[in-house]
Amino acid sequence: MKKRVAIIGGGQIAEKVHVAYYKTREDLEVVAVVGVNEESLRSFAERNNIPNYYTDATEMYAKESPEIVSVCTPNKYHFESVMQALENNCDVFCEKPPAILAEDARKMYETALAKGRILAYDFHHRFADDVSIVKENIEQGLLGDIYFVKVKALRRNGIPGWGNFTNKVIQGGGPLIDLGIHMLDTALYVLDYPKVKKVTAKMFKKIGHKKDEGAFGKWDPSKFEVEDSLFSYIELENGCLIQLETSFALNIKEKSEMNVELCGDQAGASMFPAEIYTDEKGELVTLLKREEADPDRHSKSIAAFVDRCLGKNVMLADGKQGYAIQQLVEAIYQSAEKGESISL
Repeated sequence: MKKRVAIIGGGQIAEKVHVAYYKTREDLEVVAVVGVNEESLRSFAERNNIPNYYTDATEMYAKESPEIVSVCTPNKYHFESVMQALENNCDVFCEKPPAILAEDARKMYETALAKGRILAYDFHHRFADDVSIVKENIEQGLLGDIYFVKVKALRRNGIPGWGNFTNKVIQGGGPLIDLGIHMLDTALYVLDYPKVKKVTAKMFKKIGHKKDEGAFGKWDPSKFEVEDSLFSYIELENGCLIQLETSFALNIKEKSEMNVELCGDQAGASMFPAEIYTDEKGELVTLLKREEADPDRHSKSIAAFVDRCLGKNVMLADGKQGYAIQQLVEAIYQSAEKGESISL
């Protein structure tokens, strides 16, 4: 029998990623979509051959009894949407970030445990083959002791001109909570999510309120409420240091940089595409190199979630890790706002 799937939030990510994947599975049936605008929901349902749409999630749960729920709402509504799905005994796949507040991420994690339900987040970059290759070589000791990691999630002028990406109340922040969190998760995942000791950060709003158009369309500069760049040092309890650079807008040469670099005492690595290298007598020696990074990350992320729902023991970005990274993001923002280091 097919598992029944409901989609909370009828936006672009829901249609292009979640529904698109679910419809490739013969063991799943998307039975409903929930949103706030009835007209757009009707169109969404018709385009994707979804039989029912609702503006009231409570009504949807009562009538449809889904077993799997995808949460694709704006960040502010992740917590209430995930909690309602868990309370209705559904397994939940939520877009990043887990929430806006770390305390909410903790409650989501603990509720999933108490209910015996699966809770996973769409930190899809960690599902790239490149990440698996680098992680395997780290575990085999090829890099040695990793003591410095550089995380980049940068856009030269990529402020989103749609949705609520410049609204701090709805999004919780700018590039850190939207882009940086992805590469941070990738770095933490290959390091086995180590404990963080202290963070120091500074953020800027230098460009977004002056311009009104970029690579991703137009926005209203008078309503630009989030940081357009943020930089942080993250000190781990094991002594390793992570340097984070993230931006929606920053006057750099490259249009975009999304990567993780790791420096060990035996070798170094770059994630996208996977490359491992060292130095011998002043000459660079390449130990491993992929020509192109794996582009198929979203579908692998959702596939892993579905497979776990079907009983397979596969890797997920789970509720525990979601809580850990939300704590880190919250501490980084607190450090930037207060102008002082924050201990975790």
